[in-house]
Amino acid sequence: MYKNNSVSKLNSNLTLVLNASYVPLAVCSSKRALCLYFLDKIDVLKNYNDYVHSPSMRVKIPSVVKLRRYVKHNNLDVVLNRKNLLIRDNFCCQYCFSKSHLTVDHIIPKEKSGPDTWENLIVACSPCNSKKGNRTPQEARMKLMKQPRRPNRFIYFKQFVKQNNIDWEGYLFSGKN
Repeated sequence: MYKNNSVSKLNSNLTLVLNASYVPLAVCSSKRALCLYFLDKIDVLKNYNDYVHSPSMRVKIPSVVKLRRYVKHNNLDVVLNRKNLLIRDNFCCQYCFSKSHLTVDHIIPKEKSGPDTWENLIVACSPCNSKKGNRTPQEARMKLMKQPRRPNRFIYFKQFVKQNNIDWEGYLFSGKN
């Protein structure tokens, strides 16, 4: 059985999972990464400085792992959901840059057959969303700060690069951003 402080370290750390070809595939919990390690399905490339202790062993918590077998996965799409929209739009209204009372807005309203796509959805604060109503930004005389685009998977991974998993940068980006 793991000690309590080890369990909290496992729950607070994330692990970058690379395909056998070193292409980023997913982000998982460090607990899941350790399970894959003990099942002999991954190679650990980088570790955190933290350990997990059990009565019989002490294991470093993995930060970056590589699958031993290649998994067919050529999908660089990011799932369209509220959380990922907020990340893409930097948690701020795309009309006024407010960071409070955020909602999801259809640029072309659903009433006018506006689709649920990356290119038609943005984050807007409640006041701006109400002001725009069921009109397009042009009709409401409101200017979008930037044109919405579909993010790729590398942008998705970037959200996880924090101080404690700085080792991931070499696997995700060609240079520092």
